Amino acid sequence: MNAHQLGACLYIPAIHPQLAAIARGEKLPHIRSVIYCTEDSVAARDLPRALEQLAASLGEIPADCPRNRFIRLRDPATMQRVLKMPHIGRIHGFVLPKISADNLDDYTALRDTPWQLMPTLESADTFLESAMLRLRDQLDRDWRAQILCLRIGGNDLLGQLRLRRPRDTTLYATPIGNVIDRLVGIYKPHGYHLSAPVFELLDQPELLAQEVAEDLRHGLTGKSAIHPAQVAIIEAHYRVSRAERDLAAQILADDSAIFRANGAMQEKTTHGKWAQNVLQAAEYWPPTDD
Repeated sequence: MNAHQLGACLYIPAIHPQLAAIARGEKLPHIRSVIYCTEDSVAARDLPRALEQLAASLGEIPADCPRNRFIRLRDPATMQRVLKMPHIGRIHGFVLPKISADNLDDYTALRDTPWQLMPTLESADTFLESAMLRLRDQLDRDWRAQILCLRIGGNDLLGQLRLRRPRDTTLYATPIGNVIDRLVGIYKPHGYHLSAPVFELLDQPELLAQEVAEDLRHGLTGKSAIHPAQVAIIEAHYRVSRAERDLAAQILADDSAIFRANGAMQEKTTHGKWAQNVLQAAEYWPPTDD
């Protein structure tokens, strides 16, 4: 699996009353990526029932289900219970909550398994460059082959600052914008994808669309969604334009070190990685007229 094909990952509480119908694809059939959540969306008192329902729902997943399927773990103890579920092999991987260099190895039961992992950067350590560099070294050393992307927990990070998202601007106009800039600089040059934080305002579709455009300008891949209505808005922005796709192909195919196209200088050594990323994204998000 490639991070580009995730699109908008819809978080679904494991306590959701229609979890089995969602697992079967009868409900929300248009959703390409789901994350069954056992963490913040499930109250502690409801966790046993949520895990029971999750286990039953995994057995409902059809063998030919095209969805990307992940479980957001609550903690290492929940991981141990989830790994014992009879049909756990029907998911693609796990979202690991509030990950830092100090707790990543608590999930070693997942290391060197076929599952893909999405650690979430949302703890107080995320604000410290030294801590993020230490985590990157740890990922490089022991986990890299399994890391699909790193998820940025915007709401948790705002909570660390005793703030919440404003209703009149995107996340990038808050202190979290600078944090995202730093995370992009630390992780992307080393080959890690980062996904964009959730947008919890359900009555602001225009602002959501604006934020997705900013996500893409910051090089983020995919975005967390908390309502099905958000998915189409988010994924509409992921389609690669025909002009970008053709330019990317030209950059990689042209033998010239530098040439002019689309009114700009094109340089293979400078723009080659951008072009590769565009063509990779276009495999899953081609122009609508193709």
